[in-house]
Amino acid sequence: MRELLDRLEAWYRDGRTFALATVVSTLRSAPRDAGAVMAVSADGVALGSVSGGCVEGAVYELALEVIAEGRPRTAAYGISDDDALMVGLTCGGTLEVYVEPVDPVRYPEFLELVAALREGRPLAVATVVATPDADRLGARVVVGPDREVAGDEESGPFVLALRELLAADRTTLARADGEALLPVEALGVRQDEIVFVRSHVPRPRLLVFGSNDYAVAMARMGALAGFRVTVCDARPVFATAERFPDVDELVVDWPDRYLAGTRVDGRTAVCVLTHDPKFDVPVLVRALRLPVAYVGAMGSRRAHADRLIRLREAGVTEAELTLLHSPIGLDLGARTPQETAIAVLAEIIQARHGGSARPLSLTDGRIHR
Repeated sequence: MRELLDRLEAWYRDGRTFALATVVSTLRSAPRDAGAVMAVSADGVALGSVSGGCVEGAVYELALEVIAEGRPRTAAYGISDDDALMVGLTCGGTLEVYVEPVDPVRYPEFLELVAALREGRPLAVATVVATPDADRLGARVVVGPDREVAGDEESGPFVLALRELLAADRTTLARADGEALLPVEALGVRQDEIVFVRSHVPRPRLLVFGSNDYAVAMARMGALAGFRVTVCDARPVFATAERFPDVDELVVDWPDRYLAGTRVDGRTAVCVLTHDPKFDVPVLVRALRLPVAYVGAMGSRRAHADRLIRLREAGVTEAELTLLHSPIGLDLGARTPQETAIAVLAEIIQARHGGSARPLSLTDGRIHR
């Protein structure tokens, strides 16, 4: 949803009602995961996608109906639906889409959500997306890490139980973007309702140490993949805004000193591309002892063997060395800095999501884990 923020905020501030369609569940080979969003304005402008093209036409029509009626709706599309081929879901999966009208009256906390996404503040939104009680469809609670931003007080037990659930799950919500369908029986409320809980958290960090051509390509690819990119190098002549115009943060400092003072978490990826022991070893000693998702270092196999000796001499344990991805990246046969950046990013994604890194044509089972 982040990529739609500017347009959606403009519509909202202009008083234009729009419909927000969200994929709330998928089965088998649905083309988009839960959480995919599509928006449709009252005058027919569509943004985003819920299926990569398969059912957009049907969802578009439903969105216009929701705007006209002023009430949310939930619809399912898939192979069990007689109209599956007509709406284009030929990939064999099923998906369920919740469509809600958005304007200052129906969604007064929307600007709070926009602000949280812009500022990188964690926020969770929980919505009743299935219920036999039409008046409760769309009941919503918005919760930050330390407070409830907004809630439907008329929902009574729903609000109280959901607040407890989100309080218990705050650590999880602050760790990674995620969506989940929860039967309300898990909340101790009604067993015939479904709540969709979506967490919005800051972009994962990509820390690139070094300012060579490989770092330039890595920073660009990382930003494209949705990371908040920091480039750090102790040499100001190379770490310049001209070389790195699009990074979120450009730092001139010794890598290990910067890493000691910056915030990292379980989603952070660290790429050491300096290829110089006086920079590499100190920052790797520190990085391998931090709770980050990925630590990789560039270099030849000879450089890697030498680096291992130096790291052991610096006190790094064998268990810590198993966390090091070196030589960095997957074996894609990469040659150029750009191809190398793709190989490194592919390894980061594989480490983050637990993929096999094998060609899909040689595997079976579900594509989307």
